[in-house]
Amino acid sequence: MSTSSPYLGRLAPSPTGFLHLGHARTFCVAAQRAATAGGRLLFRNDDLDTARVRPEFVTAMLEDLRWLGLSWEEPVITQSQRLPVYRAALEKLHAAGLIFPCHRSRRDVQEAATAPHEGGDDEPVYPVHFRPPAGEPLPPLGDTIACNWRFRVPEDETVAFTDGHFGPRQAVAGRDFGDFLVWRKDNVPSYQLACAADDAAMGITEVVRGADLIPSTFRQILLLRALGATVPDYYHCPLVLDDHGERLAKRHDALAIRTLRTQGVTPAEIIAKFSA
Repeated sequence: MSTSSPYLGRLAPSPTGFLHLGHARTFCVAAQRAATAGGRLLFRNDDLDTARVRPEFVTAMLEDLRWLGLSWEEPVITQSQRLPVYRAALEKLHAAGLIFPCHRSRRDVQEAATAPHEGGDDEPVYPVHFRPPAGEPLPPLGDTIACNWRFRVPEDETVAFTDGHFGPRQAVAGRDFGDFLVWRKDNVPSYQLACAADDAAMGITEVVRGADLIPSTFRQILLLRALGATVPDYYHCPLVLDDHGERLAKRHDALAIRTLRTQGVTPAEIIAKFSA
């Protein structure tokens, strides 16, 4: 993990809905940790989910976070404008033989998976017998990618990191998670690859995000190592739950920052909820 470089953090919301209290708490923690370290904070617009991203959500997330009193260095970094960065990372993985084309459907994987997915991870472990043989020549990527590509995880390797909030975390590749998508058949990078490639290219030293993304951290550590990049430190915030003990989602309109603003709730009142 990186501890010697000057602190550089990032806010990285996805504009697929209005931000809620859980996002507010996580981004406030990220800003506070950057300020405490005397570091810098960047803003990345994770807008690759083209089916759900809407311009009004981009505007709202910027306005809502500024209303909360958060600030960051300009300009805003937008993932949809950085496809060459992700393509270069994919080509590096391809050249190293660490990925393979996958023509199996999600249903195929779900029906064939024998290992349970644990720890809140909603992706079944990719069946090893679906892999092409190790060392088999890979087809070229082509200018336009028309099939899924997966990262071949190192079987039975323990991936570990020390979380800034939860302490030591570990998972075993091939058991707790399997070969995962790095590029989709609609010619768009997966969240895992885009996030890892950006954190490396931006020089992020600490990633602050919600605890629901701990399973992604194990995957991204493998990608960062494969790309020869420095692995940042990680701080995962506990999730904010609703009155029924369920984690907040963007469908919780009543707890959206935008809704609370229109009800007259102040930034200080929202921040006070996190300290209660």
